[in-house]
Amino acid sequence: MKFKNILVDIQDTIAKITINRPKKLNALNKDTIQELHIAFKEIQSYTDIKTVILIGSGEKAFVAGADISEFAHFSGKEGANLAREGQEKLFDFIENLSTPVIAAVNGFALGGGLELAMACHFRIASDNAKMGLPEVSLGVIPGYGGTQRLPQLVGKGKAMEMILTAGMISADEAKDAGLVNYVTTLEGLLPLAEKLAGKIARNSSVAISEAIEAVNANYKEGVNGYYVEIENFGNCFETEDFKEGTTAFLEKRKPNFSEE
Repeated sequence: MKFKNILVDIQDTIAKITINRPKKLNALNKDTIQELHIAFKEIQSYTDIKTVILIGSGEKAFVAGADISEFAHFSGKEGANLAREGQEKLFDFIENLSTPVIAAVNGFALGGGLELAMACHFRIASDNAKMGLPEVSLGVIPGYGGTQRLPQLVGKGKAMEMILTAGMISADEAKDAGLVNYVTTLEGLLPLAEKLAGKIARNSSVAISEAIEAVNANYKEGVNGYYVEIENFGNCFETEDFKEGTTAFLEKRKPNFSEE
């Protein structure tokens, strides 16, 4: 896969996607969102890929925000369409991907960058990372799911503070708030992501897909997450992975799960 604004590297069961606009601090524009959508869609079709690591190029930024020059003169209708298309094409798409996505936040993750990290299944950060949603300082609000996902992760009060002050928090503050799972050095960020991806790869991809859907169901309006869990739990019983996993447990050996 060849792209202009991102790099895709596949090694064994791990796909690493690097947002590669260093001169713009990896800011998201429409072309980058489109390329990310295509990359994630293609990766989803590869049954041997168990995990995706998403990172920014360089040492300064994961994604420093959206490319404001693209929409500074938009009308209200155009702005709403921008948010709707971006959410559907990338942010919601990643959240509902059956292949786990780890955001490795290296440096600034602001605005659309933090929203992108929050759309991933979980996040780790380098100790130089800074995170925030500064949109209200520009006279607008987060439009790629920030007002919804941030309260889910850190609670309503902390989310309100971050959004209304437009301030940034450090990596350690983000960990304390539950926004990221681990903080490490910049040099240790990718190795940690790969270690976590390796742990995921040892498990059943079929069960992981069902688990992602069940967890996400709790945050969908009009959906009873408990019912989805019950249904997906039952679905697992019909799979070869369930048979292999339970047999391996009883035989006191490591399971050999299928790639599908």
